[in-house]
Amino acid sequence: MSELNPGDKAPDFTLPRDGGGTVSLSDFSGKNVVLYFYPKDNTTGCTIEAVDFSGLADAFAKLDTVVIGMSPDTVKSHDNFVKKQNLSVILASDTEKSVLEAYGVWQEKSMYGRQYMGVARTTYLIGKDGVIRHTWTNVKAKGHAEAVLEEVKNQG
Repeated sequence: MSELNPGDKAPDFTLPRDGGGTVSLSDFSGKNVVLYFYPKDNTTGCTIEAVDFSGLADAFAKLDTVVIGMSPDTVKSHDNFVKKQNLSVILASDTEKSVLEAYGVWQEKSMYGRQYMGVARTTYLIGKDGVIRHTWTNVKAKGHAEAVLEEVKNQG
């Protein structure tokens, strides 16, 4: 499946999350949701992104916006990542990759001439009505959380 675009309805999901329990997109009906997909816990770019989003958590909350990070890592890996980096964002675990596929971010990648499947670093801003308002593809981690916050402010 290809990536989703602004105007598309965001696919709902229910997945295990850090700290136990589950998280569903529908849990946040009536709020904006920043849903960011990242490849792997405790790697350089993913750590920058998670720490930056966590650092801006209060600013997002003031704009009625929840931040959810998602990767194919296990809940145990997420719990370790949260503890090690003192994260405050929700981390959803999609080990089956069904949500990654539904959002079009589980893609063929290439490194050193080798082809493999992996997560394309992508972020979706989902409006209070469950419709995608903005997408960021091929995300560079540094400065990304700030750019997303600015877009949330611009959406009003």
